[in-house]
Amino acid sequence: MAIPKFKLKAARVNKEMTQEDVAKALGRNKQTIVNWENGVSEIKVSDLMRLSALYGIPIEFLEVPEKKK
Repeated sequence: MAIPKFKLKAARVNKEMTQEDVAKALGRNKQTIVNWENGVSEIKVSDLMRLSALYGIPIEFLEVPEKKK
C-alpha cells in the first residue's frame, strides 16, 4: 500500500521515535523503515495496522484516500 512518506515520518517523529525504535518494535530492520518512509517500498496492510497501533493514531491518517472516478 502506498503511503505518503511525509505521513509516516511525521507520525514517527510525533511519537518521538527513531527509525531504529520502530524497527525494533515491529521486528523489522531499520532499512525497511527507511524504505517505507522514502517511498521505496510499499507497506503491507498488516504492517500498516501495527504502525497505527504503535503510533496511537487511526489507520485512516496513514492511508491514501482513493480517487473518485
